[in-house]
This record gives sequence, C-alpha cells and structure tokens, in this order.
Amino acid sequence: MPQIRIRDAALFLGVSDDTVRRWIDQGSLVSAKDDAGRAVVDGLSLARLARENAVLPVDPSEIGRSARNRFVGIVTDITMDTVMAQVELQCGPHRVVSLMSSEAVRELGLELGSTAIAVVKATTVLIETPKASS
Repeated sequence: MPQIRIRDAALFLGVSDDTVRRWIDQGSLVSAKDDAGRAVVDGLSLARLARENAVLPVDPSEIGRSARNRFVGIVTDITMDTVMAQVELQCGPHRVVSLMSSEAVRELGLELGSTAIAVVKATTVLIETPKASS
C-alpha cells in the first residue's frame, strides 16, 4: 500500500498538516512510520477520506447528463477573437480551460466573474504519476 507523507497528504486534501495529524489521532486516517522514521499515512485510507470529505459545489443547471466530470467554477479569463475563444474557469483548486467559438461565449453570456460549469466527457483521460524516488 502506498505511504504518503503528512505534508503531501495535507496538500492533496487542501488542509493543514495539523488537521491531518488530528485525523490520525481521531482514527480517521491510518498512519505508520516510513524507513526514515517519518510519519506517513496509508494511501488507501487517504483516498477514502478524500472521497468522503469532497465538497462539490452544487450544479446550478439542474440538467441531467451522462458526463460525470462536472466542475462548477468562476470565469477568470476570456480571450476572444471574431471566430474562437479561450475561456478559463477556476473550479476550486483546479484551472479548467475550454476552447469554443466566440458565438458560444456570447450565447452563454459568459463574462469575467460569472458562474459556469465545465462538463468533460472524454474517452481519453491521461493519468500521470510522479517519478519514483530512488
């Protein structure tokens, strides 16, 4: 089972190191010591806690759809010419960028500071892992 340092677990969950330590003390996370004697948390335990505590903004559209990857956010940038546009959303800690027609931007009424939902339906999603330390 992967072991994750407390500092990294805190970054992944968007909380402080102290919060992770409190969760360990409360039994919400399983911890151990690594080969260097540092406290680490069990990766599976961390993944379960992350899923249970995920706070997803309510999707205001109330539309049913098959895509499961929906990111509610705020429009932070729009770069537009006569034909195409690049729209950036900040969805929690994630930056989502979409390329669309300028006509679509106008029809959707997108403007800086407006709320929007990025819907991702992809047959290809690339997943990377950090380089293993030696």
